[in-house]
Amino acid sequence: MSTYDPVALECLAAIVEEGGFERAAQRLNVTQSAVSQRLRALEAQVGSVLIVRSRPLRPTPAGRLLLKHTQQQRLLRADLERDLQELTPHTPDGTREDERISIAINADSIATWAMGALHDLVRQHLPLEIIVDDQDFTQEWLRSGQVLGCVTTLEQALRGCKMLPLGAMHYVAVASTDYAQQYLPQGLTPHNFREVSFLSFNRKDDMAAEFVARAFGLHRVALKHLFVPGSEAQMRAVAAGWAVGVVPELLARDPIANGSMVDLAPGRSLPIQLYWHCWNLESELLDTLSRALMRAATRSLST
Repeated sequence: MSTYDPVALECLAAIVEEGGFERAAQRLNVTQSAVSQRLRALEAQVGSVLIVRSRPLRPTPAGRLLLKHTQQQRLLRADLERDLQELTPHTPDGTREDERISIAINADSIATWAMGALHDLVRQHLPLEIIVDDQDFTQEWLRSGQVLGCVTTLEQALRGCKMLPLGAMHYVAVASTDYAQQYLPQGLTPHNFREVSFLSFNRKDDMAAEFVARAFGLHRVALKHLFVPGSEAQMRAVAAGWAVGVVPELLARDPIANGSMVDLAPGRSLPIQLYWHCWNLESELLDTLSRALMRAATRSLST
């Protein structure tokens, strides 16, 4: 079995993670020519193209396998660093910034329960990178080998990975009090939802349409959208009276309680089941991360 140069593997990872050769060179503190040479040497050793030179750059299937291998090596080194720190606790932290431990989490989890789960690990100098994406698409980051774990709505585990159920996050439809009084004095109904706009993260976010369809027993729903990327940004947009927001009940609880927002469909919520997927590896760091996420989810999400 071939032994791959770890410097070349980190170069491949930097190209993908940074989205280009120039930024990879800046991160690795080498010339762009050196980055290209390292990649060509690795491709020659593998006997296959590893990067599709498109916009954006993307790894080939062989490139994804090597990215996964690189992430696994980072995880092993991070485990070793933690063990050495326990033996020599006064040794300055020597973790390299380019050996980041990456996970993919949906924005609503970051805005509600997940940050608390990561607090202790960050204080232990874990070089963490959180990649934010829609909960239906975070698993693609795991599939491509760019992260070691993800929070997703997909239940089926990938080959070589394990899945742990986290619980359900409930979403409610809210508007500012003034907006509700002006446009939806009777609340949200099957007859008036087309008259108002709904907030969405981006064009692949179908949360609002799914809420309306399930709430009123409809099969196909077409909504007017305003696109606002970010959980906190959407809450500010709702408070400012921009549109209706279908947001986590965890975020809406206090504004509803203090009267600044109105629950437009009382008694109706959209439960979204979340799952933690990660590589099925023997790693104390990965186990610690999984346990921390499970504990935090148990406190905040419903079973």
